[in-house]
Amino acid sequence: MKYKRVLLKLSGEALSGNQGHGVSEEILDTLSLEVKELNQKGVEVAIVIGGGNIHRGVAGATKGMDRTTSDHMGMLATVINSLALQDSLERKGIKTRVLTAIEMKEIAEPYIRRRAMRHLEKGRVVIFAAGTGNPYFTTDTAAALRANEIDADVILKATKVNGVYDMDPMTNKEAKKYDTLSYISAINKGLKVMDSTALSLSMDNDIDIIVFNVFERGNIMKVVMGEKLGTRITKNV
Repeated sequence: MKYKRVLLKLSGEALSGNQGHGVSEEILDTLSLEVKELNQKGVEVAIVIGGGNIHRGVAGATKGMDRTTSDHMGMLATVINSLALQDSLERKGIKTRVLTAIEMKEIAEPYIRRRAMRHLEKGRVVIFAAGTGNPYFTTDTAAALRANEIDADVILKATKVNGVYDMDPMTNKEAKKYDTLSYISAINKGLKVMDSTALSLSMDNDIDIIVFNVFERGNIMKVVMGEKLGTRITKNV
């Protein structure tokens, strides 16, 4: 394995699959099996999940809702997704812990960096929920923050497409894929692969981001083994 400890960033929309909302049991099952394979190979896996399949803070704010309230609702949505993934993983025999940035002791552990590190060292999958615990920050930023806090080797940004393109490949057949891309280029070009705060945080701490298609079976393992898939966002290109 090329990487010993990874931070996997999943969007909430990815969990909904083709149904467009809620949580797809089929997607959960597929993702859990892939994470299980990594875990059994000795890779330490941390996960950050978005909540867009249930509620998006920005979307709520654009409809007149108070932004802070809307973001708090989005954080709670990530907890729902995290618990669903935890349940799926544990039904497959993988010990999993959900750590939340917002304290809710009855259903999950509060986020404490040293505790998270210890869980990983013991071979448990750790799911970070509730973003950073602060409004106006996305789960992309939470992923970059947690990856740096736990000394992850790389951030794996799981998407529906096989990398970063200069325009939307879903709507434009002329879109060109980047094999490698610098952080500053991604920010300047406004490529929206991750928000600018997450990219800046990753750039400042020199942690690479690999963007790849999570819906192709086996891709997570291939990336962790070092195969060149998707797009690598790095400091020097």
